[in-house]
Amino acid sequence: MKNNFQKISLILLAVFFVFFCFAFVFLYKKINSNNQKAEQDATTWQTETLRRDNIRSLDRLLQKIADSRILLETHFAKSSDVVPFLDTIEKLALGVGTKAEVNSVDILTDNTGLIVGLKASGSFEAIYKFLTLLENSPYELDFPSIDMHKLAVSGVSDENIQNLKWEATFRIQLLSFVP
Repeated sequence: MKNNFQKISLILLAVFFVFFCFAFVFLYKKINSNNQKAEQDATTWQTETLRRDNIRSLDRLLQKIADSRILLETHFAKSSDVVPFLDTIEKLALGVGTKAEVNSVDILTDNTGLIVGLKASGSFEAIYKFLTLLENSPYELDFPSIDMHKLAVSGVSDENIQNLKWEATFRIQLLSFVP
């Protein structure tokens, strides 16, 4: 009987040993699987954190350069900003005592610029100041043609020389045009 008890104990121990070995292997694989998943999640989390930090940094940078960006955008006229551009030209003319009238507005066929036909009248000094203001405007302008002539006035005395009327026709190409 003692021999049977030892055999049964040995068999039970062997069964428990095999059972615990399988349990150990199963739990070991499960832990390794969870570790791999945790590493993947940590990598994903770090990538996402880095991306969010980059977005925040970019937002701060955009806020810092917002004034410069707005200033830069004022040098370009979009197709939706043609009317404000033309109003700006007319305000410049009024500021120096010249009357300006827009005759035509054409977009070049290759969308590289905008051509504005403009007629200005006033004294020579006022038209010259107007031209200087146009040249120094924040827009990149080119003047393909300028025709300036004195209007015929009879009976002009020396005192009225400054009151002579001049008329100028400008063709202005807006090079900083964004269609």
